[in-house]
Amino acid sequence: MASSGTTAFDLNIDEIIDEAYERCGVSTESGYDLKRARRNLNLLLSEWGNRGLHLWKVKNKEQLLTAGTSQYATPSDCSDVLEAYISTGTGNGPTITDVSLTKTDRSNYAALPNKGATGQPSQYYVDRQITPQIYLYQTPDATTYTYLKYYYIGRIEDAGGYTKTPDAPFRFLPCMVAGLAYYVSFLKAADRTQMLKLAYEDEMKRALDEDGSRTSLYISPQTYFGDGV
Repeated sequence: MASSGTTAFDLNIDEIIDEAYERCGVSTESGYDLKRARRNLNLLLSEWGNRGLHLWKVKNKEQLLTAGTSQYATPSDCSDVLEAYISTGTGNGPTITDVSLTKTDRSNYAALPNKGATGQPSQYYVDRQITPQIYLYQTPDATTYTYLKYYYIGRIEDAGGYTKTPDAPFRFLPCMVAGLAYYVSFLKAADRTQMLKLAYEDEMKRALDEDGSRTSLYISPQTYFGDGV
C-alpha cells in the first residue's frame, strides 16, 4: 500500500486547544474558555523563551555603523544576541571581509576606562533590556568596517487567531499540545495536573534534544607537566 506522499501535517490554534481540552477530559463550554486557552498558549510560548536556544528563531541582522556611535538597538523581537562581527559591506560577496567580535559581560564592559575611544571594534556587550542594546568597544570609526552583523534569538510569535498555525516547527507540536493541556488543567482538571506535567516535560525534552546543530566535536586532553620534567 502506498504512503500519502505528503509532509504537510500541522495543527491550527483551534485544533491545539481542542486537543489540550480532550487530554484534560473536559470540553470547551464557552467563548471565554477559548479565550483563556489562547491566553495560556501565549504564556506557554513565553515560557519556551526560558527553555534555551530555539534554532528556528535564530535570525541575522545587518546594522550600518555610524562613526562615533557605540550603542545600537536590536530589533523589537530580539531576546538576546548570540554572536556578532563587523564587516566591510553587506551580504557575503567575494570582496566582503568579516571580523568576529568577542562577547563581554557588563562587569568587564563597565571596567573599560576609555569607552569612547574610536577605532576598530573588537568586543561587544549586550544590555538585555526589554529591547536589548548592543555596545561596541572600541567605538567604531566606520572607515574600513562599515557594518555590524549579528545573529540574535527572535521571540516566538503570538498565537494569533484561532485559524492560524503556531510559529514552531512540526516536531514541537506534541509538546505544545502537552504543555497547553498542563496549563489548562490548573483550572479544569486539577486531578490530572501532575500526570500532564510529566507528559509535557517528557515531550519538551525530546524536542529540545532534537533541536540542535549536528556538527563534529573534537576534544583534546590538556597535559600538565611537573617542575621536574
